[in-house]
Amino acid sequence: MTAEAAPTRRTELLAIAAQLFADKGFKNTTVRDIAEAAGILSGSLYHHFDSKESMVDEILSTFQEQLFASYDAVLASDVDARTKIEQCVRLSFAAIDEHPHEVAIFQNEAAYLLTFDRFGYLADRNAQSRNLWMTLLTEGVSSGALRGDLDVTLTYRFIRDTVWVAVRWYRPGAGHSHEAIADQYLTILLDGIATTGG
Repeated sequence: MTAEAAPTRRTELLAIAAQLFADKGFKNTTVRDIAEAAGILSGSLYHHFDSKESMVDEILSTFQEQLFASYDAVLASDVDARTKIEQCVRLSFAAIDEHPHEVAIFQNEAAYLLTFDRFGYLADRNAQSRNLWMTLLTEGVSSGALRGDLDVTLTYRFIRDTVWVAVRWYRPGAGHSHEAIADQYLTILLDGIATTGG
């Protein structure tokens, strides 16, 4: 196996594992399941990873590192608060479109994985996400872009729960694009659903 081929095969194995973890659940997926889906023997999988825990660790840590780097770039930008909120919502729906398995694994398995010390960073990412949205919403209220009577904590929870749950029903290429869904979501979030004076 050449130096060039090794990372490619490793990436393929992680993609296969991610789909199985998302579809079957982490606990219900065995190393043998992953190996069979990859067309190799279980023993061969151990040449790349020492356990399925290492695989899900790499899947989640890599995905979240990329996602939060994008969020941080928005947070550090000079655009107004409303635009930052819009950009972060769009980044979230893009993540669901581009990384549905990673999002599903986190949504479905985080509570279980947090029982293992090696996944303590997932709690840190949850806290980082909360801080991101609370900062954006507070900035929005302070700047006048958002209503002064807004309950920032409840709004954060609403955004968190309604955005990420979309991974359960959104299917790329079926119906609306993730951009169109983000457009509609932002219209509801920022402009409401009632007509003026209705």
